Amino acid sequence: MSFTQIEFLFFFIILLACLSITRENRTRKIILLAANLYFYMWWNWHFLSLLLIPIISDYQIGKYLAKTDIPKKRWLLLITSLIINLSILGVFKYYNFFISSLQNLLNPLGLNLNTLSIILPLGISFYTFRTLSYTIDLYLGKIEPCKSLLDYTVFVSFFPTLIAGPIVRASELLPQLKQPVTLNTYNVVSGFKSFAIGFFLKVFVADRIAVFTDYVFTNIAVFNSLTVWLAVLGYSMQLYCDFAGYSSMAIGIAKAIGYDVPENFNFPYLSKNIGDFWKRWHITLSNWIRDYIYISLGGNRKGKVRTYLNLLLAMSLCGLWHGAAWTFVFWGFFHGLALAVHRGWMAWRGHPKTQTDDSSSLSGFLGRIATLLTVVVGWVFFRADGFNSALVILDKMFYPTAGVIWYHSFVLFILVSSVLIHLAELFRLEEYHRLPLSAWYTPAAIFTMIWLCIVFRPHEFAPFIYAQF
Repeated sequence: MSFTQIEFLFFFIILLACLSITRENRTRKIILLAANLYFYMWWNWHFLSLLLIPIISDYQIGKYLAKTDIPKKRWLLLITSLIINLSILGVFKYYNFFISSLQNLLNPLGLNLNTLSIILPLGISFYTFRTLSYTIDLYLGKIEPCKSLLDYTVFVSFFPTLIAGPIVRASELLPQLKQPVTLNTYNVVSGFKSFAIGFFLKVFVADRIAVFTDYVFTNIAVFNSLTVWLAVLGYSMQLYCDFAGYSSMAIGIAKAIGYDVPENFNFPYLSKNIGDFWKRWHITLSNWIRDYIYISLGGNRKGKVRTYLNLLLAMSLCGLWHGAAWTFVFWGFFHGLALAVHRGWMAWRGHPKTQTDDSSSLSGFLGRIATLLTVVVGWVFFRADGFNSALVILDKMFYPTAGVIWYHSFVLFILVSSVLIHLAELFRLEEYHRLPLSAWYTPAAIFTMIWLCIVFRPHEFAPFIYAQF
């Protein structure tokens, strides 16, 4: 079930009605758990066991971790959790990828390896990171063990964030589940506003841009350079509106039923540098990668060379998390290399760690443009079907070539509108673009968004891009 389907509207109205007449917190969580499981089983009930296995195993491991102070036992418990979670993720998401890659190496030897007919379970990358963060935080002593299987199951299966994030940690959601929650008008209205904005970004903006970008990327050889540039920039906005739209909808749904979910985006295309970009884009994932991979590898505590290697490895794994393809791995490596270059540049200049906002200076403006260009080039590998396709796209972008001209008017309009909105945010103009809940024009803007989505509804269902990861 997708947030953009009419079935979800009926599902959520029924859930909201049930929660509104429920006062006892345990009953409320039982209703929420039933909704979580129903939401997941709507897609394919056979994969429910893949969700329940890590829930039950990590809950028990958490109880054992709380009972022992022996370092060796605690280490073995952590390793057990890692093996269970990563084995499930590895088989269903990466087995065929690694087997196919190994087969290419063994072809000269005449050896044949068989792949498996595997369907990638929805949300497996997201809920795997959620359960892993629980056991790792327990091992490090950052949180207390969850004493209620009901609470832990609701936490892992929390349907607003189950399929494509944000990646909520135990320290963020479990304490909220312990507290009695009653629905109130402010939360419902605030949640509805967030949901409506996300719905608009996905259905009206991202899905309509996709009509153009999908065709151009599929037939890249026939188009001229300016059209290719428009497609790449259009895809950059499509990806942002698709994923930020999902995150906004998830945050709104959670808010409406009384729970707070962390923000996942903060105008990433305004980033001052590539490090700033990863503080603004998919914030919950970048924080996860930083806390559990980069720091675990040693972070910046073991010298410059080791710091750069840690950045490359952590971001390469981030790329692999996104998808089972070498283009994703290279995309992550590319960002790791950009982070390493930026860190080296800052160290060479002796620049302080804390920087003032230089948005009005020439150097600040050029830094933002360079960062945006770096990110856009990276999206080529993220979107392309393979390295050959990515190289053709880059060749057309940086070496002008003739071909079919297609300057899609809707994509041009969205790009220009985005520039204006980002400039308003950059120069801290009146926050009209954020649609404050108390502003008189916000209801009209929300109504217009919904009206546009209804009038220009898509002709076919378009899944969220990050639901594939």
